[in-house]
Amino acid sequence: MTQDGERLVTAEADGEDQAVEAALRPKNLDEFIGQERVREQLSLVLTAALGRGGTADHVLLSGPPGLGKTTLSMIIAAEMGVPIRITSGPAIQHAGDLAAILSSLSEGEVLFLDEIHRMSRPAEEMLYMAMEDFRVDIIVGKGPGATAIPLDLPPFTLVGATTRAGLLPPPLRDRFGFTGHMDFYAPAELERVLNRSARLLDVELSAEGGAEIAGRSRGTPRIANRLLRRVRDYAQVRANGKVDRDIAARALDVYEVDALGLDRLDRAVLQALTTLFGGGPVGLSTLAVAVGEETETVEEVAEPFLVRSGFLARTPRGRVATAKAWLHLGLNPPQGALPGQLGAQQSVLFDNGAVTGKDATE
Repeated sequence: MTQDGERLVTAEADGEDQAVEAALRPKNLDEFIGQERVREQLSLVLTAALGRGGTADHVLLSGPPGLGKTTLSMIIAAEMGVPIRITSGPAIQHAGDLAAILSSLSEGEVLFLDEIHRMSRPAEEMLYMAMEDFRVDIIVGKGPGATAIPLDLPPFTLVGATTRAGLLPPPLRDRFGFTGHMDFYAPAELERVLNRSARLLDVELSAEGGAEIAGRSRGTPRIANRLLRRVRDYAQVRANGKVDRDIAARALDVYEVDALGLDRLDRAVLQALTTLFGGGPVGLSTLAVAVGEETETVEEVAEPFLVRSGFLARTPRGRVATAKAWLHLGLNPPQGALPGQLGAQQSVLFDNGAVTGKDATE
């Protein structure tokens, strides 16, 4: 067992999953797998800033969860040789919260703001001036006697991450010098991620085993690494520790992840749509009650993958199971069911007409 592998295994044995995940993160752009275009663009931004001896431009990273936005923020700090401060939009509810963070930054430091679209409006407006002029106004007192005291800030780099770039107001988006959109990973890229993680975790992973896990990882490195750890557990307890295609498939079946990457919640949503509601349309809140989950869980956890994979469509009247969903469950689709993969024009039509966060049938 390698020294790194021993350290990771010991950490996980102590229940420190977060330490394991942190150790699996790439430490520089050369180690980061996938997102080739974003990596190239970001490399140019950082190399140019280092060449000028200045602070890197503010960076906005957008895309679905689990694709490496937090990892890239840490890499930006590492490449620039500066510390990083990590916080999130929901944690900043008042302008004073943001002022306290900004005033404690050192020169060149990276401030990573996750879920930046969920920051409060007063804090957001303070951030405009901080990003552009490296200055904030601290309000002292209340009412007519209130005074604004300007506070100069050292130059810093803000790295914002969002899963919903459309919710960011244009004045905030325009203040980022570089915007990178993260896309889902191809299976071959996920196999490379898994091979690297397997080496660090000291897991004997065959090419076929890696391909099996990658195919069930929904195009997301975070999910791939999580499934690898669970497959490793299965191989350790019920096999000889080696992960081949058969062991990977059996392990993921135990954890209710099917051959296409659908988990228990995904199948429950499709089962409810097809067997309880005849394929839909059905409103989101009604669907959530049927599967015993919160509306936000169905909308944000299950729905994006089901829509992207062509199992479900969002229409103006509610959610609809496609023919592909019926067939995946071993059922005969009704006549006139939507096909498994919508055309681009249909997808735009349904997305524009969808009612999100509310029951479309009520």
